[in-house]
Amino acid sequence: MHVLFVCTGNVCRSVIAERLTRAMAAEHGIDDLTAESAGTRALVGFGVEPLAAQTITGLGAEAGNFSARKLKPEMIARAELILTMTEQIRDHIVESDPAASGRTFTLLEAYRVAKVSGARTVAAIDSARNDLALVGRENIADPVGLSSEKYCAVGDRIAETLVPLLLALHTRRQAGSATDTRGRPRLVLLPGGRVEAPQPPVEHLRIGRHA
Repeated sequence: MHVLFVCTGNVCRSVIAERLTRAMAAEHGIDDLTAESAGTRALVGFGVEPLAAQTITGLGAEAGNFSARKLKPEMIARAELILTMTEQIRDHIVESDPAASGRTFTLLEAYRVAKVSGARTVAAIDSARNDLALVGRENIADPVGLSSEKYCAVGDRIAETLVPLLLALHTRRQAGSATDTRGRPRLVLLPGGRVEAPQPPVEHLRIGRHA
C-alpha cells in the first residue's frame, strides 16, 4: 500500500508521518508499505524543520535526506491512501480530484473510523465514515514556531494514531477475507478493539520517547 501524507509546508507534520511509516515498515518487514509526503504550500527544497527532525529521531525514525515537495496531481493519483493533517487540506484534495474522495481522510478521521467501526480496509473506512457522528474537529495543528514540547506532542499524536491504523490495514490485507465464526475480522489491532489474534510487536519503535 502506498500512502501519501499531506500538510501545508511539508517540513514538519507530513514528514514525521512519512518517516514514521517507513520506519514501521522496515521494523515489521512490510515490504509493500511505502510512503511519501507533500505540502499544499510547500517550502520546496527545504529540509526537515530542525525540531521536527528531533521529533522524528526521538520516534526511532530517520530524518535525513529529505527535500520538501509541493503536492502534485500525480502524487494523488498513485496513492492508495491519502492522509492529511487537517480537514481543510483533505477537502482541498477532494475538490481538486473528486476521484480521490474515497481514499482521502484526515489522519485522525481514518483512525477514529477504523477504531470505532472495525473497518480494516480503505474502502471500509470510507463506507463507515458517514455513519459515525463527529465530535469536534480532526486536525493536527502545525507546531512550526512553537516549543520543542509542542513538536513532541504532535509527534506522539501522529504516532499513536498512525502506527495502529497502518498495522491494522496491513494485517487485513495479509489476512485476506479471514473472519471469525460471527463474520468479524480476526485481527483488530486498534486500542479499544477486540483482539482475536496476537498483535504484531510495536515496542521497538520508540513511540513517545524523544531525545
